[in-house]
Amino acid sequence: MAFIKEESEDVKIEETFRVKHEETEEQTDLMELKQESQEVNEMEEKNLYEKCHDFMTGEKSICYSQTQKTGTNNLQIRVHTEESPFTCQQCGKSFNRKESLKIHLKIHTGEKPFICPQCGKRFTQKKTLNGHLRIHTGEKPHTCQQCGKSFSLQGNLKIHMRVHTGEKPFICSQCEKSFKRKRDLNAHIRNHTGEKPYTCQQCGKSFTRKESFEAHMSVHTGDKPFICPQCGKSFKQKRDLNVHMRNHTGEKPYTCQQCGKSFTRKESFKTHMTIHKGEKLFVCDQCGKSFRYKESLNHHMKIHSGENCFTCHQCERSFTDMNHLKNHVKIHTVVKPYICHQCGKSLTNKANLEDHMRIHTGEKPFTCPQCGKSFTVKGNLKIHMRVHTGEKPYKCLQCEKSFTYHTDLKRHLKTHSEKKMPLSSV
Repeated sequence: MAFIKEESEDVKIEETFRVKHEETEEQTDLMELKQESQEVNEMEEKNLYEKCHDFMTGEKSICYSQTQKTGTNNLQIRVHTEESPFTCQQCGKSFNRKESLKIHLKIHTGEKPFICPQCGKRFTQKKTLNGHLRIHTGEKPHTCQQCGKSFSLQGNLKIHMRVHTGEKPFICSQCEKSFKRKRDLNAHIRNHTGEKPYTCQQCGKSFTRKESFEAHMSVHTGDKPFICPQCGKSFKQKRDLNVHMRNHTGEKPYTCQQCGKSFTRKESFKTHMTIHKGEKLFVCDQCGKSFRYKESLNHHMKIHSGENCFTCHQCERSFTDMNHLKNHVKIHTVVKPYICHQCGKSLTNKANLEDHMRIHTGEKPFTCPQCGKSFTVKGNLKIHMRVHTGEKPYKCLQCEKSFTYHTDLKRHLKTHSEKKMPLSSV
């Protein structure tokens, strides 16, 4: 009887210890749960504690399911109420999910554990890496139903849709300018604050936009990581590759609403719009002629100075423009890849072929607005306009006499050289 009693007491002690141990484990679980769900109030914690007593009756899965459901409901409530209880201690940014805060903290720590196996670029999130990998594979699973354009990321498709809807939900509080993307607004605000957070460690130059900083760094490194899959041409920036790809696809997304002309580049479209507005911001201080581009003014100034910077090494002929030199060199190399299918004539560039084709078609698209005379080449119209304007852009530097045409200036210069020639003795 004593042995049975002693054994009974041992069982009782063991059972008591087991229950105590389970209660300790249960409290530990509750502490972790409390840390993960800071938004739960004291009443919810009390109800949760009571439900978690089911652990002892073998109904652990029911308690976990209820806890998970509660957490999901609380997150949904935060989305609607815009509550963000998880705050970064370094920059003050708040989040409605603890996981989002953890991901955000990697920005401060610099941790980028996800590495691209092809180019070595690192990322803070796996999903960002997965999106990046599509650059290498060329996969674009997200397609616009309106224009058929495809994107590697769903977020880029959403942003693209604003092109069709015209939506610009991000508005500057200082000047009320609106933007399609939040990052564009953030970059714009730096124009007001003067902030330039991206600084080059090699030359000290600072930038308001990360994209501009990254593009600048390629000046030092010489990297051109964005390669055209069709012709192999490489680019420093992805946006330059995207624009280049339109040469292959024929896409011209920027269309003038006034004349219907379309362009592959936004910059070309903006420049074209100055034709309708009549804007010519760059004016020559010598003859008063105005230009839409600063480059055009710089090129024009060489006419007055007589400067010829670009010289052909084969015949020593000089040109004021690099493109003119390139076209000239083709005369020596006999490269004439553009052939007229009507008469078989070969030309050095596409523009010359287009001008030549008008001989066959009789087309004269460039018309003088003052006298109605038409021309096959735009350059001939420009020269003709001097008859009406009285412009004489070619000036002799020796006697300051001015001429309408370059050929007249050349003929005039010979008179000075003849005067300097010594007279032959009789």
